[in-house]
Amino acid sequence: MLGDSDGHEIILRVIREGEPFGELCFCSQEKGLRYTTGRAVVAVEALEIKHKDFVGYLRGSNDAMTAFLFTFCEQLGEMERRVEVLAYRGADERLGSLLLHLAAAPGGKESEVVLHVSHDELAQMAAMSRSHVTVTMGKFRRRGFVRYERNRPLVVNVELMKSHLNKV
Repeated sequence: MLGDSDGHEIILRVIREGEPFGELCFCSQEKGLRYTTGRAVVAVEALEIKHKDFVGYLRGSNDAMTAFLFTFCEQLGEMERRVEVLAYRGADERLGSLLLHLAAAPGGKESEVVLHVSHDELAQMAAMSRSHVTVTMGKFRRRGFVRYERNRPLVVNVELMKSHLNKV
């Protein structure tokens, strides 16, 4: 997570259970320091591995180095997809693309996907105002692309959303 000059949070990435994070410190020019933070929205347990220990482990194991490189490649692909979402200028395209991106579970081909994400979080991820997200989500709901209620998860109709975005 990153903060802008006004103190608003910007969600850079959502970490799922079992996923590593913090590895970009290896890309930093400033002794492994990065100026981003993380915030858990549920109870979590995290394991800290010291830079020196991790580098030593990677040097001693080709399998670990390969897995680490694969993780970097996956995350680079993820960031590229996020840039594609942010490249859309229209609210429908940007928010719709973000919802499809979030709904694209590995190997998932479900026609409806449940997402546990708020309008505020969507606004942060899509670089849109919360009110703009709420208006656009209302349009999506009226058209049947999504279903949601207060304090309930968001359900995305993947096929309808894809069809809509292909027409826009």
